[in-house]
Amino acid sequence: MTDAPTDGPADAPAEAPAGGHRPLEIPPGVEDVDLEQAFGRLLFRASLLGSKLTEQKQEARAEQRELLGILVEVDDALAALGLDRELVALGRGAGLEATRRRLLGQLAKAKVRPMRLEGMTADPDLTEIVGTEARSGVAPETVVRTVVTGFFWGDEVLRRAQVVVAAPESEPYPDPYPEPAVTEPEASGAAGATEAAETVEAFETTEATEAVEPETPETPEADDAPEAATPVTRAQPKAAPPRARRRAKAVAEQARQMKRKK
Repeated sequence: MTDAPTDGPADAPAEAPAGGHRPLEIPPGVEDVDLEQAFGRLLFRASLLGSKLTEQKQEARAEQRELLGILVEVDDALAALGLDRELVALGRGAGLEATRRRLLGQLAKAKVRPMRLEGMTADPDLTEIVGTEARSGVAPETVVRTVVTGFFWGDEVLRRAQVVVAAPESEPYPDPYPEPAVTEPEASGAAGATEAAETVEAFETTEATEAVEPETPETPEADDAPEAATPVTRAQPKAAPPRARRRAKAVAEQARQMKRKK
């Protein structure tokens, strides 16, 4: 018995479904996977990766900041060498200035720029005050001179500037006992003599009052006294300031002279 002939070879591929798309093969064991748990593990790994990248960025920025700080100090050294008279006399000044300009150009590419603070009010976030100078017509706390140049790094402060600011103008201390102006007595006749006499009497009375010593009562000697008597001291008038006393003496002397003339 023979098999019936077929229209095509036995190993011919199966016909493709309608639309030309074949279904994807499902790997074995996929049906047993917990999708929620697998997605949670994926999120955890992504979080760890993000934290690690952030930490690496911070470390890289800190290293870059340290390197820029060193280059800024190199600029300070070049500026100091440019002021050396011996090097300038040897013709090295131009080379130092060219090197410094090139260094500042490279720093500018890294968004590092020097601060210009002269004439501005000192800001604690940008400056460190290292001295003061008296400047007429300049408001206090105004930067008048920069000792060490400060630098910005983008929107951050790479290094604060060391500056000298204007000191507040000192005001003269007022005299607590100003010297009164001495004027000649204008009184004349009987009224002038009377006023002069009253002035002399008032001055002599003041001196006599100041010379009075305090009186201290005697303590009773009786043994059966209930209480000891408390010493009573007479209140002394407050002495006038030295300048006021000299002024009073001068007026009294003028009054005496007027009485003698009369």
